[in-house]
Amino acid sequence: MEIERIEGHPVFRRLAFERSCLGRGLAMAMAGAYFAYILTIAFRPGTLGRPVSEGAATTWGIVAGVGLLALGFVLTAIYVAVANTRLDALSRRLREELR
Repeated sequence: MEIERIEGHPVFRRLAFERSCLGRGLAMAMAGAYFAYILTIAFRPGTLGRPVSEGAATTWGIVAGVGLLALGFVLTAIYVAVANTRLDALSRRLREELR
């Protein structure tokens, strides 16, 4: 059957492995940063409640929250860059070899 032929192909296995590793790695990075932020709020709220500088209205918690949002965008950009280069190349190679 066609599905078994594709699943057994070494390029497909490589593509699936690389996509899985990339997705897991980026998800773990985001989850780790998010949980560190949440744990800091839970156990050291004063740390994030401190102003960035003397007399400033902005606290380190706001900076960390914006940093988390920025990290999400950066990780998305990394995924897109890798997917558009490495993963797309593997997909093209797989399609060519399966013709």
